Amino acid sequence: MSKKPQSIAYSASTNAYEELDYKNGEFLKTFMTPQGKIASSRQTGMNARSQRKLAQEVKRARILAIVPFVTR
Repeated sequence: MSKKPQSIAYSASTNAYEELDYKNGEFLKTFMTPQGKIASSRQTGMNARSQRKLAQEVKRARILAIVPFVTR
């Protein structure tokens, strides 16, 4: 039996697409797994456009050391 992926809180009403910014590390961490990976769109509930922007902003934040690449 495979585990069902745990859902991450995302509400379209909060308009997270506009809130996605590489400088907001705490907000970006809500869309990451405990290991530091970017959560899938099935877990975040984002559409493709928002998921691409999320990935782009997380990668920018990682380069600037706002969000860690890996957590132990």
